[in-house]
Amino acid sequence: MATGITRSPFNSCGIDGGASTLNIAFYISGHGFGHASRSIELIRALTRKQPELRVTVKTLAPSWLFERVTGVTYQRFEADVGITQTDSVTIDIADTTSRARDFYRDFDSRVDDEAASLRAADTRLVLGDVPPLAHAAAARAGVPSIAVSNFTWDWIYERYATFEDAAPGVIQAVRDAYRECTLALRLPMHGGFASMSRVVDIPMIARRSTRGRAETRRAAGVPDDRPFVLASFSGYGLDVPFDQIARAEGLTVVSSPFAPAPPLEYEDLVAAADVVISKPGYGIISECVANETPLLYTSRGQFAEYDVFVAEMPRVLRCRFMPQDDMRAGRWREHIDALLAQSDPPERARIDGAEVAAGLVLNAGN
Repeated sequence: MATGITRSPFNSCGIDGGASTLNIAFYISGHGFGHASRSIELIRALTRKQPELRVTVKTLAPSWLFERVTGVTYQRFEADVGITQTDSVTIDIADTTSRARDFYRDFDSRVDDEAASLRAADTRLVLGDVPPLAHAAAARAGVPSIAVSNFTWDWIYERYATFEDAAPGVIQAVRDAYRECTLALRLPMHGGFASMSRVVDIPMIARRSTRGRAETRRAAGVPDDRPFVLASFSGYGLDVPFDQIARAEGLTVVSSPFAPAPPLEYEDLVAAADVVISKPGYGIISECVANETPLLYTSRGQFAEYDVFVAEMPRVLRCRFMPQDDMRAGRWREHIDALLAQSDPPERARIDGAEVAAGLVLNAGN
């Protein structure tokens, strides 16, 4: 258990960030869409509170995710390694280790380059979800940095028995970089954070639809005569015959990845669906919680976050496990019917984490 942790203070807590925060650099992991989607909600909350704010986003997440966000400059940038996935539910540990070894081999020069970039841009505050590079570069540039996440990468990597031997020193380099973090805002269903000396727990950051269910279904051309299933498998996709399954199981299936056509947002589809089928990741879990949509989930390979989600999400979300064999073979309907028959979860989670985090971030930079 990490020391120096404040467990549940949803009020402001300040750090001395110097001059007023006008320019923020936000480093976002390119691993999946969950990091980007919650970071976008935080950016929106920040610019609502301080419209003149300017945020430079540095990430490998696709640029279209940020096109409808005001006050953002997008830079395609490899901020971290993350995890290699061959599809949405399959992890390649050997390639992950190889890429991590290569990335951190010249980490110090990467930090120098980014520190120079931050100084040149007159950056007043750095945010990270949750690349170690963000915090190492911020410290070298002499500006405060704030992490926003539900996990840290050292916690993920240390679960792989072969990682340290194949990539010696990488986990320690990650921990050393995180140690430079001024403040960590820790989301629910979390793991890691042992290297961060100041940790504040915040509520869930989640995208909630503002459209009526019927309105979204009409706009998306979804009929009402059968269950509507949203198959959400992020940027990695999944080779499953969704159209064939829909016909055989008597369902309407919309699959991702895709960018919903305006005026719809992805959270609108989540809210309009009877069931979401996915692997458990923070982004889709938070959106299902926020929009009260049941989640039918399958396994996702060896990823430490998975066990945390499986243990904790039934408290706040109707959910049910479906084996990968059933998922790939299209044996869905029995699982869907059983999930829809479940009672409501025992707790209702707070989903105002973006507003809470924005207040803490702005307080830190002023």
